[in-house]
Amino acid sequence: MRDLIRRIDAATPPERDRAVDALRALAVFGVVLGHWLVTALVSDSGTLHTTSPLRHMPQLAPVSWLFQTLALFFLVGGQVGAASHASARARGTGYGRWLGARLARLVRPVAAVLVVWSVAAGAMLASGASWETIRTLVKLVYSPLWFLLVFVALTAATPLAAKLHPLWPLAAVTLVDLVRYGLDGPAWLGWLNVVAGWSVPYCLGAARARGSLCGRVTGWALLLGGAAAASGLVLWAGYPAAMVGVPGAAASNLDPPTLAVVTFGLAQCGAALLLLGPLRRVLRRPAVWVAVALVNLSAMTVFLWHQTAMIAVTAIGMVASGPLPGLHTVPDDFGWVLARLAWLPAFALALLVCCAAFRVHEQRAGAERERRPAGAPEVERV
Repeated sequence: MRDLIRRIDAATPPERDRAVDALRALAVFGVVLGHWLVTALVSDSGTLHTTSPLRHMPQLAPVSWLFQTLALFFLVGGQVGAASHASARARGTGYGRWLGARLARLVRPVAAVLVVWSVAAGAMLASGASWETIRTLVKLVYSPLWFLLVFVALTAATPLAAKLHPLWPLAAVTLVDLVRYGLDGPAWLGWLNVVAGWSVPYCLGAARARGSLCGRVTGWALLLGGAAAASGLVLWAGYPAAMVGVPGAAASNLDPPTLAVVTFGLAQCGAALLLLGPLRRVLRRPAVWVAVALVNLSAMTVFLWHQTAMIAVTAIGMVASGPLPGLHTVPDDFGWVLARLAWLPAFALALLVCCAAFRVHEQRAGAERERRPAGAPEVERV
């Protein structure tokens, strides 16, 4: 094992910023753990439907602030994408070839999950499962894919994002919320924030790639200013306290994004910038770096299949012994929270099985990237 750790550590290019990979790993961990803790599949007369402990115990809303890590994805994506595009331009690689290579890693893993769950839905329908159960499960698996659609759009717009100051999309989000909430504007305006809102951390990452907004002063300003703004919007402007979607809630900070979740994302980005130095020091240890590297090698597979892992454990538990606390019961007390924490190792084991089965699609995408023509750009991981 020690020899393997040393080989992986030695094979890492010295110019690679390991802290950026660590931020991506933290973002993946936050999304997975957040979904596993705030999503409950409740069995009701043989039909499954989703609910959330945040709906039944709203006092837990601050916990969602720990697991809403999407801003980190876009921060890292903007930095890596802008650096990749600048490198491709320096080599004389065209935009179309760069973008095609940049997105190639997404195609196979996404296609795999779409095919498997299309077949699974058809099989469940043929076996007599209720339409409500099928819809619930498919939505649970497919709904996180919205993130990839936004990421693709922002990746395609990287040349523009590399020139755009983050204050511009932040101003757009502020204007949209002012019109729809302060002036009773149409609700559909909120969907403009899907791109504008996540453009803020993406443009911030792109700015870092060109050497701007990199100092500790910037980090503290983002952390303190973003936290103060998000807290003020929740406490005095009526925004929901939860930074994730809550089934059945009258309003959501995420669907579509609001100014509250965007300013919270800025605070998160500020904390990330301040952590870069300590992370770099910790990641000098080969064993720590190898753990981060392994997560990054399977990041897409983990993201796409973590809901399937939770569903698999839920289904097996239902077949084996009927409704189980923390797995099929209504999340309306702290007993459910403790029971759900006890189920996390089972979810993790199921996810490892999914990764073993489906990571091959991520590996093939990487192999195809290695066979790219001479002069084609190297594609960093999303």
